[in-house]
Amino acid sequence: MTSRERVEKALNFEKPDRVPIDLGAMRASGIPASLYEKLRSRMGVSGPIKIFDSMQILAQVEPEVLDHFHADVVPMDVTMAGWQMANAQTGVPHSLFTGTQVHFPPGTNITVEPDGSWSQRDAEGSVFARMPKDGFYFDFDRPTMDGKIDPDAFSPPHTVSDAELRAVETLTAHLYDNTDKAILGWGASLSVIGLSALLGDNITQGSLDTWLMMLMAEKQTANEMMGRFVDSIIDRLILYHQAVGDRCVAWGVGSDDAGTQRGGLISPETFAEMIKPHYKRLCDWVHANTNWKTYLHSCGAIGDYIEHWIDAGIDILNPVQISATGMEPERLMKDFGGRIVFWGGGCDTQHVLPLGNPDEVRRHVRHNIEVFNSTSGGYVFTQVHNIQADVPAENVEAMLHAAYEFGKC
Repeated sequence: MTSRERVEKALNFEKPDRVPIDLGAMRASGIPASLYEKLRSRMGVSGPIKIFDSMQILAQVEPEVLDHFHADVVPMDVTMAGWQMANAQTGVPHSLFTGTQVHFPPGTNITVEPDGSWSQRDAEGSVFARMPKDGFYFDFDRPTMDGKIDPDAFSPPHTVSDAELRAVETLTAHLYDNTDKAILGWGASLSVIGLSALLGDNITQGSLDTWLMMLMAEKQTANEMMGRFVDSIIDRLILYHQAVGDRCVAWGVGSDDAGTQRGGLISPETFAEMIKPHYKRLCDWVHANTNWKTYLHSCGAIGDYIEHWIDAGIDILNPVQISATGMEPERLMKDFGGRIVFWGGGCDTQHVLPLGNPDEVRRHVRHNIEVFNSTSGGYVFTQVHNIQADVPAENVEAMLHAAYEFGKC
């Protein structure tokens, strides 16, 4: 069975020959470049390391590493499509604080500040992200928000450049014709609970608190803004689908961190009233016009929202944060097994992966796979969000080898 067939069966709740594995197929299932260097050196793999995500400093996982760990999925991120195909030497070389030599995407502008910290700057030279000295990743450097939101200033894009569409088409065709991997598409995704983050990019002033209050007190305005957002996403998805067709097995339609460690950001009732209809309209379009499965990324304790997302048409949930309240694998499978694909939850990256030993990681992975794979299909293995840079390489090996061994059906 090819990787593509294996993933398709799992997503359709059919039993594949083994549980599919994802390593680095999206920006929340990746591995930091400094740890990636250690991992691949244990395999005897060398050469330039390309940075797939400049904020989190995630590595682009190479084909030989994917094959070594039996990974079944490759990314097609619209903003990285040209860079994914490019030679690493065309990027911007840097040495990380760990000494790891990497190549950032072309146009990346990193400056070293007098205190040794790093800043990322945009085309105009303004700082938009910072990383402390000896840090592992960048944080956005946003101005202090005073809570004002101007709805009229929110103007999400409705089109995509011809250059980006050509890069997307070229990459997708290459991955489809030259690998047997399933292709996960990502670009123009919905973030309605987290819309305040976008407001910070598009409006001078705004805040999460203000946005959440708008969902309660200014419902008509909030709905109009979210509706405008969905319109813009659909217009761009039309163009992306023309470029890639149905070669992608799934598309990331939402990246909406709706929960904390202990609960959701809004009540389930407010979610059903204000958020769910916008997801439904987007998912309805995808299902009516493509063969893609709809893929949602949301961290936290989001158990109260999953039923609503299922009703709205979400097919796949990631990262399945099993350490959050109410997100235990047994509970998730009891309540939602067979109705939504769990893509993640394979290994707790907060406690077990960084702090356990290889045997503990192995037992943990075996338990999670046995629970999530207890029905026909409906599960893709990956750890909970990105692996962190200080995780021992032997623990990563133990996790991925265990996923392959215990995932056999």
